Amino acid sequence: MLDSILVANRGEIACRVLRTARAMGLRTVAVYHHADRGAPHLDLADSAVELHAEVPTAAYLDATQIIAAAERSGAASVHPGYGFLAENGDFAAAVEAAGLVFVGPQPEVIRLMGDKVHARAFAAEAGVPLAPSALMEDSFEAFVEAAAGIGLPLLIKAAAGGGGKGMSIVHDAADLEARARTAMSEAERYFADGRVYAERYVEQPRHIEVQVLGDGRGNVVHLFERECSVQRRFQKIVEEAPAATLPAELRARICEAAVKLAARANYRNAGTVEFILAPDGEFYFLEMNTRLQVEHPVTEMICGVDLVEAQLRLASGEGLPWTQDAISVTGHAIECRVCCEDPARDFLPATGRARVLREPHGPGLRFDGGIREGQPITAAFDSMIGKLVCRGDDRTQAIDRAVTALGELTLLGVDHNIDYLARVIDHPAFRAGALHTGFVTEHADTLGVPVLDADARAAVVIAAALGVDDFRRLAYDIPEPYASIGGWRN
Repeated sequence: MLDSILVANRGEIACRVLRTARAMGLRTVAVYHHADRGAPHLDLADSAVELHAEVPTAAYLDATQIIAAAERSGAASVHPGYGFLAENGDFAAAVEAAGLVFVGPQPEVIRLMGDKVHARAFAAEAGVPLAPSALMEDSFEAFVEAAAGIGLPLLIKAAAGGGGKGMSIVHDAADLEARARTAMSEAERYFADGRVYAERYVEQPRHIEVQVLGDGRGNVVHLFERECSVQRRFQKIVEEAPAATLPAELRARICEAAVKLAARANYRNAGTVEFILAPDGEFYFLEMNTRLQVEHPVTEMICGVDLVEAQLRLASGEGLPWTQDAISVTGHAIECRVCCEDPARDFLPATGRARVLREPHGPGLRFDGGIREGQPITAAFDSMIGKLVCRGDDRTQAIDRAVTALGELTLLGVDHNIDYLARVIDHPAFRAGALHTGFVTEHADTLGVPVLDADARAAVVIAAALGVDDFRRLAYDIPEPYASIGGWRN
């Protein structure tokens, strides 16, 4: 077993990995930029190494500094978390070249799956279904002609992309050329790789993904599927497991396809195979994420596993911790991504200071957070600051618990999406399982911020303030020395 680990990340995921590593008895090392001095993940590590860069994100993307920090601290392994360098094959190779263990897939597999064009070709060879597509191989003109031949609507995507960058939907043939050039420009800007491809755009699809674990020797198991259809700007905000209203036979076929793809790649460690599910029941390969997913807690809660522990054991060479028939599902879980953003302004990221943070508690609740009270929220990092995960005996109970918990989760000092998330999961269409990737847009009118008059707004502010201990003390406590001398006055 590994004896030590450096977590090459920050925030919520760094806290998540460090907690499991500590529980397993590993010596832990954190890294940080000075903008994160005092962040919670530093308290969870046995030691911490500062990374230097003018821009905070550049520090966490500096592979040379991170590997040097691991060597200097004596860490035997590196866990990348998600984001930053998590899906960088060159980083994984450099970690291994330094004699350290990379907690993740082989570098060549990361590179293969990171290139969407090559990944699609690999999936086709494995017999995994693909939507009709056109690749940019020779000239731009030939690509546009091939894409037009697929038929509308079309989705143009960056070959090296992710997170909705370099992506565009084409509904009108007259817009095809302009949107393709825009996608190429975005792909070059975000990924330094201007290649794009086009595929048939499925109207109102569901986004289904399968959690897999592999030992790097062709043995792979799945931990069933997650529903990730509720998204804004191509990015997930609510996930659940298992997927709502998914027939057992279709679930089996999707999970089988994910295992087939990962096994063909001799996949090692944890990964996720993502699919688009059309309304007619056909499903198509979307991509494979070669890392731990943001939404992994919902799988943990229905399968009763710790995926980070599984990652560390696989990285130690222990082999798969379970056989497929030993993995089962109990109950239902929902995850809500808590982000500092303004849903009323197209989810524009918000900045400020977390003046008050109160987490909910109760049966079946889990809050994976990455900030503390008083911490500044800047535009330097992703807007997500934590995840509320709720498990129930069934989907209805999970939803009810999540709605209640979101009502108890308090964050003052910066705009956030907590109330918006509660409206989403309490929406009749969500409760009915009528989900697709356009859910947020379709129900925008009923998901909007309720309009309050001046009196109602004042009542809400006062009620929130009275719930804060510091405010109550300032408002009602008698200061010294008057508190000591009682009611007597001269």
